[in-house]
Amino acid sequence: MAFDDLSAASAPIHAKVRLARELFETWGARLHADSTIRDLVARLDRNIRASWKTMVDSGIVSACTDCEEKDGGSCCGAGIENKYDPVLLALNLLMGVGLPDERGIDGSCFFLGSEGCTLRIRHVLCVNHLCLPVQKMLGMEGLVRVQNIIGAEMDITFILEETVKKFIRGRSR
Repeated sequence: MAFDDLSAASAPIHAKVRLARELFETWGARLHADSTIRDLVARLDRNIRASWKTMVDSGIVSACTDCEEKDGGSCCGAGIENKYDPVLLALNLLMGVGLPDERGIDGSCFFLGSEGCTLRIRHVLCVNHLCLPVQKMLGMEGLVRVQNIIGAEMDITFILEETVKKFIRGRSR
């Protein structure tokens, strides 16, 4: 697979999932073996756990679930999956998360399942978006606290994704 195929920004989601699987099949063992990448994955795992704990403890997860179930609204609408690229999806495979073959819920993001997002590493828009009702619920102090914690997750996600791209570029020539 040529590195240029990795961005596939305009590719349909099924093509991105296929490319992510090919990427992981080709590079997964070497990525797992690299100590820098392993360390970043471990840091990201800790940050993701901290983000989810904060989102549960602050009531965000409950509010989002209520909005989806009671109001039929969801920030995880169809089309959000188009923001993902094969590298970010392959990083989920690197963390042991499978990618779905089909959309879980009609009219929603390809990666939304019955228990929420099926991905462990999510796009920055999915991590960072907090609707106005949630912002009001949190208040300024709560909002700043949540944003600081999820900011650490987004930072490490970016660093890991760029490190993996550089790793592959350096070995694909």
